[in-house]
Amino acid sequence: IDAALRPLLRGRDTPLILAATEPLAAMYKAGNSYPHLRPAVIPGSPDRATEGELAAAARPILDAAYAEEVAAARALYAARGSQGRATADLAQVARAATAGAVDTLMVDIDEAISGTVDDETGAIELADGPDAINYGVADEVARRVLASGGRVLAVRKTELPQGAEHLAAILRYPA
Repeated sequence: IDAALRPLLRGRDTPLILAATEPLAAMYKAGNSYPHLRPAVIPGSPDRATEGELAAAARPILDAAYAEEVAAARALYAARGSQGRATADLAQVARAATAGAVDTLMVDIDEAISGTVDDETGAIELADGPDAINYGVADEVARRVLASGGRVLAVRKTELPQGAEHLAAILRYPA
């Protein structure tokens, strides 16, 4: 099974969740070479579970994996702050995203900031609300981060690093 999955998962960091009975689960874990196999197992035979049941059982495992990813990003943000490689300033993040300098962006999924981001400089112009010209600034910043090969984590406001209001960025190099 590991040899069959290896080409499908090569170069990815997608969590792999095992659904198996014992002793098959222990045997697979012992021979697994994929580094993102989650330690938690969905117990029981997957042949006897519906796709919906498997999805419901996988949800808490995926939630825990994402919480670990967010915690690691917060810790890296704190470490990089003293190096000038982390910022929560919206204007600075927009400029850095436009320049391809954002490695990881954490953005509040419940916040909408209307305005525009200049295509060349990344300068932002805020607006009172969305309309045909103004759009979600944080969404545009996230799009630019993804377009430059960065990573975007959608978080709740309480999951942002301390002092961040709307978003927080870990930069590839000092600003």
